[in-house]
Amino acid sequence: MESKDRLLAAMTAAIVEGDRAAAEALAAKALAESLDLHEVIEKGYIPGIQKVGALWESGEYFLPELISSAECMKAALAVLKPALAAARAEAFLRGKVVIGTIEGDIHDIGKNLVASMLSANGFDVLDLGADVKLARFIEAAEETGADLICLSSLLTTTMLNQRRLIEMLKERGLRGRFKVLVGGAPVTRKWAEDIGADGYGENALAAVKLAVALGPKRRLG
Repeated sequence: MESKDRLLAAMTAAIVEGDRAAAEALAAKALAESLDLHEVIEKGYIPGIQKVGALWESGEYFLPELISSAECMKAALAVLKPALAAARAEAFLRGKVVIGTIEGDIHDIGKNLVASMLSANGFDVLDLGADVKLARFIEAAEETGADLICLSSLLTTTMLNQRRLIEMLKERGLRGRFKVLVGGAPVTRKWAEDIGADGYGENALAAVKLAVALGPKRRLG
C-alpha cells in the first residue's frame, strides 16, 4: 500500500496541475484503501485548491488554470461523495449555497466560476442558472436549508433586484435565516452595504473566502 502521506501529496499535486484523471484515480484509490475520507479531503484535495487560489492571486495562474483545477476538485469530490453520503459523513461540507444570476440578467460566466470554486472548496452548491426569479431563490434556499444565497448581477439595471430580494426576505420574516452575498461587474462593496447584504465578492476567490468565513461547517452525523 502506498503511504498515506504520499497519496495526500499526490492529491494536492493533481489539483494544482489540473490533472483530472489523476484526481479521480486518487480518489478511487482512497476508497479502495478505506482511508478516512475527511482527511483525504482536508489534507489532500483542499490544500491543492488553496494553493491554486494563491497562485492565481499572485499572478502565476490565470483563469484557465483556475477553472481547470476547480473542475478537477469537483470531479474528485464526485467520486468520494457517494461513500460520504452512505456513511452520513459529510462533515467536510462548509455549508449549503444557493447561487444564480439575478432576474433579468442572462450573464453566467462569472457566476459559473464562483459556483465551481465554492463546490471545489467543500460547499454543497445548488446553481439555479441565469435570469432567476427572485421568489425562486427564496424557495430553493428554504427547500435545501441553505446557509448562503449568492446573487450575481452583470448589469446595472438588474442590480436593483439584489436589493429587492433582501427586501423580500425581510417581508417574509426570513432575513435572519440566510446570509446574502452579492457580486458582479457593476457591484461594489458600498452597494452591498447600502442594500444590507452580508458581503461582497469582487472575484471568485474573494467570494469563496467570504463564504468560508460566513458559512458554518455542516455536521450531519
